[in-house]
Amino acid sequence: VQLQASGGGLVQAGGSLSLSCLASGWTFSRYHMGWFRQAPGKEREFVASIDRTAYYRYYADSVKGRFTISRDNGKNTVYLIMNNLQPEDTAVYYCAAAGRDSSSYYYTDEYDYWGQGTLVTVSS
Repeated sequence: VQLQASGGGLVQAGGSLSLSCLASGWTFSRYHMGWFRQAPGKEREFVASIDRTAYYRYYADSVKGRFTISRDNGKNTVYLIMNNLQPEDTAVYYCAAAGRDSSSYYYTDEYDYWGQGTLVTVSS
């Protein structure tokens, strides 16, 4: 079971980045997916989640209207499009997979598998 996140980098405030997370070794379409982030010295926090069929999507208030989560079950990939990035969005971004049903997938302990993280740095 592997989750490989990519797409991070350095961007100026107001810019955009697109993250991808490729799953391998399991049936991607059976899992709900989420993105979390962890800034230096802070706890890992929820960013966005999407259910198996992409019908339900949830966002943290801090990213609502700026970030979009999506998935392509045919490509075993979940995406996070990030627009209007701000310095406070600087963090390592992690994708995660949850096999159990839940109401929102806000919490880290709802997830079974984690990717290695990709660093997003937003300069002011």
